[in-house]
Amino acid sequence: MTTGGRPAEPEVIWARPQRAGRGPRPAHSRDSIAAEAVRIADEEGIEAVSMRRVAAGIGAGTMSLYNYVPRKDDLYELMVDAVSGEYALTPPTGDWRADLLALARRTRELMHRHPWLPRLLSPVYGFGPNALRYLEHSLDCLGPLEAPAGEKLELVAAINGTVATFVASELALAERVRSLPWSEAAEQGVRAAWIGSRLATGKYPRLAAALAAGSGDGEPGAESGIPHGPDLTAHFDRTVGRLLTAWEP
Repeated sequence: MTTGGRPAEPEVIWARPQRAGRGPRPAHSRDSIAAEAVRIADEEGIEAVSMRRVAAGIGAGTMSLYNYVPRKDDLYELMVDAVSGEYALTPPTGDWRADLLALARRTRELMHRHPWLPRLLSPVYGFGPNALRYLEHSLDCLGPLEAPAGEKLELVAAINGTVATFVASELALAERVRSLPWSEAAEQGVRAAWIGSRLATGKYPRLAAALAAGSGDGEPGAESGIPHGPDLTAHFDRTVGRLLTAWEP
């Protein structure tokens, strides 16, 4: 049962037919609706996405859009699944850790292309056709791992959560750098000097030792032990790699 195009009871957007068996062909499609919503989010942020904006973008009336997408949550689900279709899923190599690291790198790239994506990643929006294809591929990569299927899903979820958190931090840092009235180097220099003065008091011996050790790979920020700067690829690989190495069934 529907009310004004909206469901009166819970339903999954993917179980809802795109068109009835009879009647005229719909003027719009879920793909075109999702593409317009993704375009708006990419250019202006997820806050700019509204049923009115999407409807105007595809040349439809706002109320008529509800006949295709009953709720805004459904629109978000279409968006997540649309960009999930951008994954280039290559056959597993047999090295499950290497395969999952490669997949995590692709996820990071995907999130940088669509900076709003980390905010929408949740079980609510993660089970469209393309997302299911991604999950099936992830489990295929984990074929050599001797562990229950449920634990494999937990590992995939842990990796995705780690990537989303990492990228969200990257995006926030980049946004802050853009807003600085001085250079990032000047900012880091002042902060490093202040931290150094605190460490010199001897009150934080463990932190001082950790920062002195740094990351050891020469990446930006390694001298202070606090990764920063535009290229955090090495730090990303270590973060995901440690999660994969530590995983024991």
